[in-house]
Amino acid sequence: MKKIVRLILGDQLNPHHSWFTETREEVVYLMLEMRQETDYVRHHVQKVLVFFQSMRNFAEELTEKGHRVRYLRIDDPENRQCLEKNIGNLIDREQFDRFEYLLPDEYRLDQQLQRICEQLPIKTACFDTEHFLTDRMAVKRFFSGKKTYLMESFYRSMRQEFSVLMQGKKPQGGEWNFDKENRNAFREEVSVPDFPSFDRDMGSLLQSIHNAGVQTLGEVDPSRFPWPCSRQESLTLLDHFLTHLLPHFGRYQDAMHTAEPFLFHSRLSFALNSKMLHPLEVIRAAQDCLEKDPETYGLPQVEGFIRQILGWREFMRGIYWAKMPDYAQMNFFGHKRALPSFFWDGNTKMNCLKHAIGQSLEHAYAHHIQRLMVTGNFALMAGIDPDEVDRWYLGIYIDAIEWVEITNTRGMSQFADGGIVGTKPYVSSANYIDKMSNYCGSCHYSKTKKTGDKACPFNSLYWAFYERNREKLENNPRIGFVYNTLSKMKQKDEILKQAERYLENLEEL
Repeated sequence: MKKIVRLILGDQLNPHHSWFTETREEVVYLMLEMRQETDYVRHHVQKVLVFFQSMRNFAEELTEKGHRVRYLRIDDPENRQCLEKNIGNLIDREQFDRFEYLLPDEYRLDQQLQRICEQLPIKTACFDTEHFLTDRMAVKRFFSGKKTYLMESFYRSMRQEFSVLMQGKKPQGGEWNFDKENRNAFREEVSVPDFPSFDRDMGSLLQSIHNAGVQTLGEVDPSRFPWPCSRQESLTLLDHFLTHLLPHFGRYQDAMHTAEPFLFHSRLSFALNSKMLHPLEVIRAAQDCLEKDPETYGLPQVEGFIRQILGWREFMRGIYWAKMPDYAQMNFFGHKRALPSFFWDGNTKMNCLKHAIGQSLEHAYAHHIQRLMVTGNFALMAGIDPDEVDRWYLGIYIDAIEWVEITNTRGMSQFADGGIVGTKPYVSSANYIDKMSNYCGSCHYSKTKKTGDKACPFNSLYWAFYERNREKLENNPRIGFVYNTLSKMKQKDEILKQAERYLENLEEL
């Protein structure tokens, strides 16, 4: 009987994969906790914990169903801490005849597994993860011959292909996109329900991670770990979102508030990205809520949520595979400034950054506007090297896997790709942050001042960013108004000098 070993990576925890439809005596599933994966960037401690605990739970579930599993823990003395060495060691020791794996979602692992297969003396094969709604190259084919990849057109095609929020060939409600109704600030009009708790103590796992020498960042209370680590817990979180949060999601999805780090966001991204939940089941569940109770849910709320998964998530993954590995080197503005140290401890007088970074360190989470229009906005205007920005986002967020992180960070947030993902840089002065949050009211800096003592850094950095990048941006039709304003600005020189002082003293802001 031929012996087969099948590799399951930490973000491939899909219990409904066809691999698991039957138990086979000749098949062994291999799962590995490795320093290779904990160390390529410094990760948030909650991120390491949630991956390892979810992997352990998945391995246990497979075993209970009769599958054979080899699982190497991070502190196992037999663990070589490297994918290639662990695979080779197991194959040599147990004399497997065939090695199989599921296609990784990260380019580095895809390349590594191809190299491993080329070197192995046995037959190898790879299979799809059966998770995404499109294949790797779908977005590249969709935009063949075009310089800019416009998410909206891709999103509409996905709505049609999967019959989501459609009335025949037309969008439900007569509009494809209700983004204009998804921009309300949160003024505490609606109470935010408590996050579901999962009865789990992670102290032992945390100690194992520390004993193995893994270096992490951020905070954790191991006795009250809040993230789902199994499919059942992920379904519990999904039900909580659908019942309590989705009715308000779209309206407040861009809002930020000092007292509410999560607001009405689902926090399902880790469950999705680890494949414990399938995107289509989440989309269908949200659509069912609207169909059963349109008065409670409302089309703008549901469409805003579905757009993130059916549109943005699939789109970004397609961009990743269309443009890697060159994408990871793109630096359109040539930014080289180092990331300020307050990104690692939240110790800054800028209240918006203090809260967005502090929340990220405490919860390993911030929602898309905090990432885009606070931390990302500042990094772009300050001219931070996109390599450093990438590493920070990839390490600090619990849902950050490179395929989704780098396209959002280097593309959408930092415009380092020169406009492949976004049609313009996403930068703003204090005005936008004040409109969408309560951050500015208690800030050390004045949101209305562009120059002088305690002038908000976002105000002068905004105009300085456009001035120094005039040659690259002034012909962009979406931002022509900025240069019209700059040309008429009476305080221009003073504002640019203010920005330069701030850039020379980023650590003191």
